[in-house]
Amino acid sequence: MGAPPGITADRIVDFDIFNPPGGERDYFAAWQGLARPDGPGLLWTTANGGHWIATRGELVRSLWADSERLSSDVLAVTPGLGEVMKFIPLQQDPPEHGPYRMSVMKGLASRYVVALEPKVAEVTRELIATIKPAGACEFVEEFAEILPLHIFLTLIDVPLSDRPRLRALGAQLTRPDGSMTVEQLRDAADEYLRPFIEARMANPGEDLFSRIFVAGVDGRPWTMDDARRMCRNLLFGGLDTVVAMIGMITLHLARHPQDQAFLRAHPELLPQAADELMRRYPTVSVSRNAVVDMDVDGVRIRAGDIVYLPSVLHNLDPASFDAPEEVRYDRALNPTRHTTLGAGAHRCVGAGLARMEVIVFLREWLANMPDIRLDPDKPVLMKGGNVGACTALPLVWN
Repeated sequence: MGAPPGITADRIVDFDIFNPPGGERDYFAAWQGLARPDGPGLLWTTANGGHWIATRGELVRSLWADSERLSSDVLAVTPGLGEVMKFIPLQQDPPEHGPYRMSVMKGLASRYVVALEPKVAEVTRELIATIKPAGACEFVEEFAEILPLHIFLTLIDVPLSDRPRLRALGAQLTRPDGSMTVEQLRDAADEYLRPFIEARMANPGEDLFSRIFVAGVDGRPWTMDDARRMCRNLLFGGLDTVVAMIGMITLHLARHPQDQAFLRAHPELLPQAADELMRRYPTVSVSRNAVVDMDVDGVRIRAGDIVYLPSVLHNLDPASFDAPEEVRYDRALNPTRHTTLGAGAHRCVGAGLARMEVIVFLREWLANMPDIRLDPDKPVLMKGGNVGACTALPLVWN
């Protein structure tokens, strides 16, 4: 798709968010290359059908939270994905969004997150015991893709043996490879979820879906269609983000042995260390569609245009954070200050769970593993997408 009329050449790029140039080696540098200090804060890319990209930190943050002029309905730049998925509450806008989000938040209340912490610690230790004797591992495959999914599948009470099947579906949503249509992806998720939804609606248990069904929506029961859309949303939301987060954090530790030593010596700093590492290595981006014509950064965004908002360009903008590429465990930032888990009405409903998992992972990993380093003979690989991620992270240790 060509650029909108009147856009100057310095705003037009051919930037594919699924394959950012150089992103297979350094996802963050690939994105930072778009953010020129003296350049425009809003670019138009001709890739993926054509859409805007916000490149200045304050603009990313403010547009992310702008639910009056920008809608979440589009879901992604992938053609047709939003129309097919119809996630609840992710694709809803205020005021419709509020009661549904509240119901989901009740299911993810802090007491449930706290109760899950021993399970996260147990699974982390079990995985460490499995990989530690070998002196090496492919961390993404042998750890990062297992721990968060194990916890999420426990949370929704579905068989752990289904993890590989569901992980593949999650990757297709955030980093599609063209092997499935969006309709096939939705149908595969719905077919998997259908018996669980029917059973939990008829006889609620103690799992996350049951708690949300019991909470109802604004005083009324969940309809089957709304329940399907909500469970579909949570399933995909739980399959990828924390996997990517733990991978990037572990990459940092492997590159910075002094940080491993420092955090072992100061375990009391692990909560703020988790916050800082999550700020430094953000991989989530969102798409919004304009519902009105709006003037931003000196250009006109037309109703219907898609605006892409990468958290990496807020969190790593020197105008938003002092020396943003440095990891400083004494920043003591409120976790809502960065955009790793969103901003505004659509801040991630699972933010508390994700933060807990990262803190527990750091605690157990540093207490039970020796110093890790990158395998010098194997490359670290990354992939762009709505959730960027390490796809290969080879580690070694003595």
